[in-house]
Amino acid sequence: MKFAYRFSNLLGTVYRRGNLHFTPDGNCVISPVGNRITIFDLKNNKSETLPLATRHNITCVGLSPDGSLAILVDEEGAALLVSLIGKSVIHQFHFQKPVHCVCFSPDGRKFVITKDNVALMYHAPGKKREFNAFVLDKTYYGPYDETTCIDWTDDSKCFAIGSKDMSTWVFGAERWVNLIYYSLGGHKDAIVACFFEENSLDLYTISQDGALCVWQCDTDLDGLKPRPPKDRAEDKNESIEDLGEEFIEEPKGEEIHGKATTNEKERRDKVKYSRAAKYFFNKEGDFNNLTSAAYHKKMHLLVTGFASGIFHLHELPEFNLIHSLSISDQRIATISINCTGDWIAFGCSGLGQLLVWEWQSESYVLKQQGHFNSMVSLAYSPDGQYLVTGGDDGKVKVWNTSSSFCFVTFTEHTSSISAVTFTSTGYVILSASLDGTVRAFDLHRYRNFRTFTSPRPAQFSCLAVDSSGEIISAGSQDSFDIFVWSMQSGRLLDVLSGHEGPISSLCFNPMKSILASASWDKTVRLWDMFDSWRTKETLTLNSDVLVVAFRPDGNELAVAALDGQITFWDHENAVQTGSIEGRHDLQMGRKELDKITAKQSAKAKSFTTLCYSADGQSILAGGLSKFVCIYHVKEQILMKKFEISCNLSLDAMEEYLDRRKMTEFGSMALIDDGAGDEDGVAIALPGVKRGRSWAATTTEGLLIYSLDSGLIFDPFELDIDITPSSVRKVLSQKEYTMAIVMAFRLNEKKLIQEVIETIPCNEVDVVCSSLPELYVEKVLEFLASALETSHHLEFYLTWTQRLLMLHGQKLKTRSGKLLPMIQFLQKSIQRHFEDVSKLCEWNRYNIKYALAISQQRGMKRPAETSVSEEELEESNSDYLMEDATTHS
Repeated sequence: MKFAYRFSNLLGTVYRRGNLHFTPDGNCVISPVGNRITIFDLKNNKSETLPLATRHNITCVGLSPDGSLAILVDEEGAALLVSLIGKSVIHQFHFQKPVHCVCFSPDGRKFVITKDNVALMYHAPGKKREFNAFVLDKTYYGPYDETTCIDWTDDSKCFAIGSKDMSTWVFGAERWVNLIYYSLGGHKDAIVACFFEENSLDLYTISQDGALCVWQCDTDLDGLKPRPPKDRAEDKNESIEDLGEEFIEEPKGEEIHGKATTNEKERRDKVKYSRAAKYFFNKEGDFNNLTSAAYHKKMHLLVTGFASGIFHLHELPEFNLIHSLSISDQRIATISINCTGDWIAFGCSGLGQLLVWEWQSESYVLKQQGHFNSMVSLAYSPDGQYLVTGGDDGKVKVWNTSSSFCFVTFTEHTSSISAVTFTSTGYVILSASLDGTVRAFDLHRYRNFRTFTSPRPAQFSCLAVDSSGEIISAGSQDSFDIFVWSMQSGRLLDVLSGHEGPISSLCFNPMKSILASASWDKTVRLWDMFDSWRTKETLTLNSDVLVVAFRPDGNELAVAALDGQITFWDHENAVQTGSIEGRHDLQMGRKELDKITAKQSAKAKSFTTLCYSADGQSILAGGLSKFVCIYHVKEQILMKKFEISCNLSLDAMEEYLDRRKMTEFGSMALIDDGAGDEDGVAIALPGVKRGRSWAATTTEGLLIYSLDSGLIFDPFELDIDITPSSVRKVLSQKEYTMAIVMAFRLNEKKLIQEVIETIPCNEVDVVCSSLPELYVEKVLEFLASALETSHHLEFYLTWTQRLLMLHGQKLKTRSGKLLPMIQFLQKSIQRHFEDVSKLCEWNRYNIKYALAISQQRGMKRPAETSVSEEELEESNSDYLMEDATTHS
């Protein structure tokens, strides 16, 4: 249970590639983020990344009409059928080739996928359990080039597909006498999108050169005539000579060929299309191609996106321009409209940007963007509510761990960020950059209020701040010096010299005024900040030192070197107390251009980041690897290893050489100039651990792993007599202390919540004083988790206050082990404090405003009934507590 960390969320990547979808209620956006999908809840301002992943990057997503199922297809054509309710994989399937588009029918009974120039229609999974979830129904042939888009009629009788050969094909989803297929031309470029009109066979087609064709059909949907079933032998002989050799592997299903011949009588009775109009979008230049489009059938609203970042809103069929706005300078890759037609979602793959625009009010509902380049450093705030990240793009971003959204971005740096950290207060962020500055940012006013520089320009590679937040130090990678500044005055206090190589890491002792510095000169130096900045001790290692970290109690120092070893030191006596050989645990993958196996390349790798757990018993280590390891410090053994990613679209993920990617001229990565440019190369995995969760910056984004024990039955000292009924019986007899003890021994969260919330407020003091010491920690841990979601704020705060007041002295003796739980409790209380304080200020402002308005209108109250400032605060606090307990 101690190391039962599970994937919790993905921050920093909001969109990578593929298509966006709104959920049927229109309140959430489903976005592909690499080989995972994230659901952005726009109503509650939260996001969640599902704990499932494909083997490669997701290229297309199909959502069922009821929003319960989704089909995720990756670059290689491997598909996952996912339950969005259970957040689990139901079925796996492989289409053998890359899939361009997948779309469910409006009735949810079928779905169509397109690959190469073929459309395949499958029976969609039903509500009952089925042995095979994907059953092929029909195969449709017609286009001569790759297919690009799919759209269904409202009654699911027909569907249309667009192709790069500039044609659009309309197929019957069932056997119709007057419609087998229909081909539409009229365009001079590849088809980007095609849309049926509401409850009609009328069609709109849009091409890449910005042309819109309006097609009218002479037949209504009710005019389609069903064909009687044919003999199966006749089906097998129909147009067999037109079957392409590459599609013989499709084992089942009927085949519909766009090249079948018909006689003259059937041709006269068939569905006919005529072009009613052709429109052209205003283009700014030759390279401003139309890249994506979406259509809302009920509102007749067409949204088109272009390569220049401009999008247009038109009303069809009159083609009236409503808006023409620019949201980015990058190509708009995908567009989606919610069910009400109010919100429009845009995805820009070039910037990794996701935007949700409310077009009627012309305002952003959501605007999120990750780091443009690699994310290289991160730090937790002291209370665990926020995460700060720094990237190679020179930006510093602050993320809320509860909502998973970035709420502020600082862009003052002009070069790559090398290190970020919080001060002990949690309201100041420090960042070091290769541009030669260290900057301090205020989270109250969101501004850069201090800039620290060196006398001569230097590139800062590492950063540290002492526990008081008053002394800032940064190491240089070119002058080999350490610079020390005062936070209060901003002055340079001293320059520490002595290292003979670039400074790789700095760390202050949490309990003493000692600074540890690591360098490529194979030494770790300890500096006493009170003794004229002189070197207190020098630790010599066998290899270049990459990172140092102090244990939370300050009595031990961990050092990671280039030889892959983690060594532990008693820095007071300069004695090594232990070491861990971690090179074998890294398990590197081989890069595309490597000429050696992954096993051989791992021999030259090492850990690049270290972080102690809050109790100091374990250490978290990560490096240029897809694994993050947790080691037990005292026993010096590997406790658990976490696989950060299984995405084979990233470089250095494969273990063995893939012969399919080799040619007589060498690796295909050398031949294809664009290989690997889209997704980047795997980078270091700095991890930070804060008790119940830890985070790692990766190529895919900011990954958060947390303890999730909600679904695990883990009883504590359980007896055969302890059952939910016996707990409720003791509770009904008002033996509250015994009921709490029995509930915690059974260890079911809902039962514990029921017991604690049944205890009257006037009995809390008595129960807390009689609670056994062993269960005080368990009750506090439960209160911390309950405060995150419960509406009974005052009730749980009363419990917390009484437990800490009565048992605080006893808990101090076990402060090291209790630190994660206390930090968890502090995080929950701090979040409520911020929410309630904002509400309090808003209420005070409204009351003062109402009083000022009434006085201006001459409706002053008599002197004896005037409201004083003290009465105002008292009434507001009463209202506030009442409001918090009911609506928290």
